Amino acid sequence: MHSIPRAAERRSLSLMIKGRVKSRVVYCDLIDISEGGCKLRGSAGFASIGDRLTMQVGGINAPLGRVAWVDGKFAGIAFEGQMHAAVIDHLIQNEATKLANDESDNRRYL
Repeated sequence: MHSIPRAAERRSLSLMIKGRVKSRVVYCDLIDISEGGCKLRGSAGFASIGDRLTMQVGGINAPLGRVAWVDGKFAGIAFEGQMHAAVIDHLIQNEATKLANDESDNRRYL
């Protein structure tokens, strides 16, 4: 696979997203995100290069995206607009807070 220069830093984020590809509802794991796009993991064949994708990330509508590459269950999405950096910060902070709460709920007391 050829390397495409990145306009913005990719940031790790692990969220389930709901999207639409060709009027089909798809559920995927969001692996990482930047202002200009994201990487998704879905079922094999969930999207093809050039498909348009609409999706919600953490309850927030992401910019319309286009599938830039596919490698098995993974796909790279290029947003047609940009997701604001503050929105990405918010999503990452929410994930960190949720993980911290989940860990504290799993503590055992003697």
